[in-house]
Amino acid sequence: MLEKIHLDSIDYKILTLLLKNARTPFLEIARECGISGAAIHQRVRKLEENGVIEGSRILIKPRAVGLDVCAFVNIKISQSNNVFGPILDALKTLPEIVECHCIVGEYSLLVKAYCRDNDHLMDLLVNRLPSLPGVSSTSSFISVSQPIERAVPVNSNSKKKKASYE
Repeated sequence: MLEKIHLDSIDYKILTLLLKNARTPFLEIARECGISGAAIHQRVRKLEENGVIEGSRILIKPRAVGLDVCAFVNIKISQSNNVFGPILDALKTLPEIVECHCIVGEYSLLVKAYCRDNDHLMDLLVNRLPSLPGVSSTSSFISVSQPIERAVPVNSNSKKKKASYE
C-alpha cells in the first residue's frame, strides 16, 4: 500500500505543470515555481521514489491506429483458490486488454479492451477469454463514446478537503 507522504505547495505546482504537459522542461517548471532547476530535479526524483509519479506516457488515440471498438468486460472466475494469479498472467498476454481492475460483486475482474471491429471483439469474447484458466463467465459492454478523459485532480487542498470535480 502506498504510504502517504507530505506534499507541499511546490510539489503540487510541479504535479499540476507536469499533468498539463509531461514534457515541460525542468528549467521552465523551476521558473514557474521560483526555485532552481536542481531543486526541481530532486523533487521530481523524490515524487517518483515515493510512488506519487509513476512515470510519463504518450497516449495514443485507439481509433487513430485502427482500434474502433472499446469494450468493458466483466469476468467471473471459478471458485478455485489457485486461478487468480494464472488468469491475471493470461490477461497480460492479450494485447487487446489495456486495463484490468479487481472488483467486488458478482464478477471478480473488469477489463477494458480495444479491438479493430466487432468480429475482433467477438473472437475475444467467444473464443479467447472463455478459454483462459479459471474464467467461468463474462458480461460485456461496448462503449460508444468517451466524453470525459482526465487525470486525477491535483491541488494543494486535496488532503484537507475533498477534491473538486467541477
